[in-house]
Amino acid sequence: MTELRPGDASLLRKVNTQVTLRALRREGVATLTRLGRITGLSRQTVEAVLDELGERGYIREIPPDEGVMGRPARRYGFRADAGHVVGLEVGGDGVVVALADLNGDVVAWERAELGDDMAAHERIEAARDTVLKCVNGAGVAHKRIWAVAAGTPGIVDRTGRVTLSLTLPGWTGLDLAEVAGRWFGCRGLAANDANLAALAEHWRGSARHASDIVYVLIGHRAGAGILIGGRLHRGRSGAAGEIGTLRQVGWEAAARDLVKDASAAEVFEAASKGDHEARERVERYAEHLAVGASALILTVDPDLLVLGGGGYSQAGDVLLEPVRRHLAELCVSAPEAVASTLGDEGVALGAVRLALDHVEREVLGLQ
Repeated sequence: MTELRPGDASLLRKVNTQVTLRALRREGVATLTRLGRITGLSRQTVEAVLDELGERGYIREIPPDEGVMGRPARRYGFRADAGHVVGLEVGGDGVVVALADLNGDVVAWERAELGDDMAAHERIEAARDTVLKCVNGAGVAHKRIWAVAAGTPGIVDRTGRVTLSLTLPGWTGLDLAEVAGRWFGCRGLAANDANLAALAEHWRGSARHASDIVYVLIGHRAGAGILIGGRLHRGRSGAAGEIGTLRQVGWEAAARDLVKDASAAEVFEAASKGDHEARERVERYAEHLAVGASALILTVDPDLLVLGGGGYSQAGDVLLEPVRRHLAELCVSAPEAVASTLGDEGVALGAVRLALDHVEREVLGLQ
């Protein structure tokens, strides 16, 4: 019989806890017998693990259904409300906040409009106030917020610091992760907005079936996020996908031309009704989008290209059709191109996913 070395017993307990908690989250509600069958652990081991998880507040015993005859089997469920995470987008013209439980289900949304020329400290204060309004309005205790993640335009390094922002005044050099973490005394995280939108699209949007994805976030500015093998590719400094900063690609100039005297929604609507000038604007915009996207597509060779970003992604085939046509001309093998289904919630949802990944890895020990 092999003797356990120091630390082996604690490692075994940790593994048993991970296996049991993962199974219970997947099942939703399960009996001891069911958990033992799924995990391959003995009834005694499962009971010990459940007792420990109950003491931590991660699970609860489910009362038997009314009218059940005899002695019902004890049932257990994961407490998704044991903790919460906050995901938010801090952009040029607004803040979008999502409050989610540990299953990733959003329990509250909050939005606020911001001015493009706001000073950095004013933007941070407005973002904090919007987050607090969301959390307090949902009646969630501050100690139940286990992580806060923020998405923002610009280059954001792996620590959550904005190393370069060309659109938000005073944003370059801001440690956004540290700022967000201070709001509730928990772990703060931050990432580029397009990266988080790509993450959300793979989690709950149009790209759930795809592993390699190029996501183009379009709006007042355009950026791109890349997923390879279902995992976010940020690059060495966090600048992967920032092809829109190349003047030669023409994304910024094309965006300005599209909305020079009307909103994007108005231009797309007019184009859908056959307005000649609007259709020409959309055509030029689509061509420039395709040029930048094709550079990423030829590099990554993804399964899918997703276009997203507020009202732009709602343009449908008015924008997608010319983009697809130009991609076919530019790419050796053009992937399927689709519109996001998440509207203006994509970045905040991606931030929720980033925060959940941290909680599952560092708090629940599931990764």
